[in-house]
Amino acid sequence: MKLIFLGPPGAGKGTQALGVSSRLNVPHISTGNMLRAAVRNETPMGLAAKKFMDAGKLVPDEVLIEMVRERLSMVDCKPGYLLDGFPRTVEQAEALEQIASPDRVINIAVPDECLLDRLTGRRVCGKCSGTFHISKLTDPGVCPVCGWTLTHRDDDQPVTIRQRLKVYHEQTAPLIGYYEGKGKLRTVDGDCAPEEVLASILAALE
Repeated sequence: MKLIFLGPPGAGKGTQALGVSSRLNVPHISTGNMLRAAVRNETPMGLAAKKFMDAGKLVPDEVLIEMVRERLSMVDCKPGYLLDGFPRTVEQAEALEQIASPDRVINIAVPDECLLDRLTGRRVCGKCSGTFHISKLTDPGVCPVCGWTLTHRDDDQPVTIRQRLKVYHEQTAPLIGYYEGKGKLRTVDGDCAPEEVLASILAALE
């Protein structure tokens, strides 16, 4: 099955994608993680993308589309894929139709006021890529999984979050109508416990 997860920053797309991809046995492809790895490794693509990510803006289409095209051509994607973070514009969605058209699109809906708290409290492990909220951590600076140092991402600062939400509503939210028109969209409530969100997503895929 070929899937896409939609939703605003902080909706929990990455967390839910891990659970769903393991159940469906398809790779979870996070363009955000791919880009952050490129930035961390200071690749040419990473350096080009960093200035946009730090400002809360979308990375140019040509960079993302080529990256996704290359990833979806790999052998592990033959049974399907779960894309998290792409497409983010209708133009990107149209490009994806020419690469590997999705079977179903899950929209994880969360009110803006909940997202600011989620994102400002989010911490990320640079080693295992785990994501945690400070309210759930004994030590907000140490990864509870591998013991590595947790960081507060530059794009999780309050000013940048507001800009990211503005960009989402202007450029990414139109994808809800785009995929609804194709009969592929299913919306679930993301403002509840993670296990409840996962159950809703699995039910929407049946």
